[in-house]
Parts: sequence; structure tokens; C-alpha cells
Amino acid sequence: MSRITRRHFVGRTVRGAAALAATATVARTARSQSAADKVVVALLGAGGRGRGFMRMMAARDDVDCKYVCDLEDARGNSAAKELEKIQGSTPKVVKDMQRVFDDKDVHGIVNSTPEQWHGLGTVLACQAGKDVYVEKCICRKVEEGHKMVEAAEKYKRIVQAGTQSRATPYAAAARKYIEEGNLGKVFLVKVFFMVGSVYGGYPLKKVPDSDPPEGFDWDAWLGPAPYRPYNNRVHRNWHGYWDYSGGNSSDAIHALDLARMAIGDPPHPKAVGTCGGRWQYDDDGHMPDCHVTTYEFDKLTMTLDLTGYTRGYLKKTPGSIRNSDQFPYWPQNSTRIEIYGSKQLMYLGRHGGGWQALLADGKPVTQQFGRPGDEPAIDDFVNCIRTRRQPKADVVQGHRSATLEHLANIAYRTGNQKLVFDGKTEQFTNNDAANQYLKAAARGKYRMPDPV
Repeated sequence: MSRITRRHFVGRTVRGAAALAATATVARTARSQSAADKVVVALLGAGGRGRGFMRMMAARDDVDCKYVCDLEDARGNSAAKELEKIQGSTPKVVKDMQRVFDDKDVHGIVNSTPEQWHGLGTVLACQAGKDVYVEKCICRKVEEGHKMVEAAEKYKRIVQAGTQSRATPYAAAARKYIEEGNLGKVFLVKVFFMVGSVYGGYPLKKVPDSDPPEGFDWDAWLGPAPYRPYNNRVHRNWHGYWDYSGGNSSDAIHALDLARMAIGDPPHPKAVGTCGGRWQYDDDGHMPDCHVTTYEFDKLTMTLDLTGYTRGYLKKTPGSIRNSDQFPYWPQNSTRIEIYGSKQLMYLGRHGGGWQALLADGKPVTQQFGRPGDEPAIDDFVNCIRTRRQPKADVVQGHRSATLEHLANIAYRTGNQKLVFDGKTEQFTNNDAANQYLKAAARGKYRMPDPV
């Protein structure tokens, strides 16, 4: 790894999705870099998000994907074939992530497993000397996030959170604009994630348990999560169940993290309170379809508004806007951030939505268009593996932003109560029952190492 660290970084290119088709048949054996110049990576979890991210990584001249690790043969083999067309060599397909960790040639891991595996998988990778890009939300429990920070520090690993907007120029410019005092004093930030989804936007009916597919290791898929019999809906739509996901809040982490970054990354809040429920449907769904959270900081209030029933008239920023010099129509943008200063208001959009600062007349004082963050985030990850500097979306900030998600869900699950939080101990001081939700998931052999 020392050889890679010292070598001059060359061939730094990332091809977009449109370019992938044109370059897929070009074997990289003809490219100028030797194997020793490349960052060797492995994919854990060959679902849609993991595949898409790894396709972009594999399209770089300076990256080789050596492994695809997935519990399902069909998914693993299909992903390997896609990557072979892009990079000219076929990744090894394995089911056991330990095989990846044991390979000294592997420098970095892309952890795109279901969320119950984000924390434990990342810590195990750090112990094996691997750097990690871990998808959002980076953990399911506050204690897991804390352990991830400890592991990154102890083993001197790069751990980058999958909140890609932190790597974008427009997000950095928004933060600088606020830091310079242009908005005035900021006392209120409103974060919106008001979209329909499989876990909050339409009815979910019970599906009977069954035997798992032949050859599929259901116990390994569950990992640290509590045991339950195999269920096809749980397997395929795990986002809708508390043991594997934070629901709408897990997607809202993109906006929560961007909001925290823009205002200077405040520490943990002092208290959290919620109101909401699953009101549109009387069904088997776990997640609320209306969930409003208030976070209390020192001289700062942040709110998070989540809905699952407002599809149609509130919409995410489409790709046509994210990839061009346009802004969304903010009042009906479902994933906007509003930052209220004593002088100006800022609208800020995730995933390339850009930002505008406004005065009373509604006309922009200044603005910056945005672009999506996947390519800058990949560039940052690869560079950090080489240089050993910390990534823009480092695990410390990833943990603090993830904690906002967890606090909102815990307040909801304990009866929409107000909870007082001690940021130093990462414990609630007024509700012992709520503290049970903070603990790292653990089952059988799937336990967070202690100490890491």
C-alpha cells in the first residue's frame, strides 16, 4: 500500500453513465497504468445502488474491482459480467465477505449491503486493514456509528460515508457563503423529505413466511439483526422494516447531512421531539407516512418533515435539473433545505439541486447551480486511499448525521416523546427505554467487536 500512496496520481477520470455504454467493450489491458498503480476494490452487496456505484468506479483507469461479494449467485454473477465489460477483467464472485477481507491485494471496500450490515461490515473491514466507502445510512444504531468512528481511528483507515453531496463544489460554496456571514445569524433550518416510497407511500399487506430460496443463507443475510423466519417481502423490501432500515429517514440522511455541512457541522443536538404516525393506510407497514421532528441545538432549531403520501404535487429534483444549469421550483420540491438567516434565506437542494440566497423581494442575491455528487465522491475516495487524508464525508460527520436519523425514529417509536440527549455520552437522560434503541444490533456470531 505504501507504493500506491507515494505514486503520482494519474489517469483521474470518471465516466458518466452515458459514457459507460461506449467504453464497456474496451478492455483496459491497453491502458497505460500497471496493476501496481491501481487501487484494488471489492463490492459488498450487488444490488442496484452497489452495482451503479461500482460501475462508475470500474470505469476509472486507476481502479480495478477484484471481488463482487453477494449471498445470491445470480446477482453476484450478473454484476461481475457487467464489470468485466467495463474493466476488461472479471471480478471473483464470492459469498463470504471474509474472503475479501483476507486478500491483502484489496485496498478498499464498497459496502452496499442492507443497512443492518453497514456498521459491522465496516468495522470488520477496518480490522482487516481495508478502507471503506459505506452507503447511507452508514449504520442502524447510534452505538454502531460510534464503533465505526473508533475503528477508523484505531486502524487508521479511510471510512467515507455515502452522502455524496459533501464532495460537490456547490455544497462547499454554500457552506462558505454562510460561514462568511452573508445570511446573517442562522437560528432555523428546515429539512424536507416529502416523498412517497415502498415504506411510507402505499399499502403493505402481510406476506406469509416461507422457506428461503435454495442455496440462500438467510441467517447470514440477517447478520446482526434479530432472527425471524424467511419472508420474501422482508428480503426484497427490507427498507420498510425497522430491523434493517430507518425508513424515509434513511433517504432523508442526504438532506440532513447536507444541511449540517452547510451550517458548519454542529455537534449532536440537546433534545429531539416528534409528531406523526402511519395514518394513510391501516396495513402491515412499519414506517410513518407523516413524521415531523424538531431538533434542539444551542441557539439553533432544525426541523425534519417527512411524508409518504404527498407524491404527485411534491417531487424530487429530476435528473434533467441536477445535470443542467437549472433550479427546481422550490415550494414544490420534496427534498429541499431552507436555511433562515437574520439577513437572507437560502434554498439548498441535495444531489445537484444547487442553491439560491434570497432577500425580501424574492430575487436571488447570488446562486450556484449544482451537479450530482457520485463522481466527486468516488474521486475523493480514491484520492484518500492514496494520500491517507480524510474524506470530505468522513465517518465522524457521517455518524453525527446518522444520529439525527436515529433520534427522530427513536422519539417516534417511544410514543412521539421529547427526548433529552447527552451528546458526550450519546445517551438519553430522561428515558431509559429509549436508550435500548441506541445499542448496536447483535445476534449469535454477528456481534460488534468490543473493543474494536
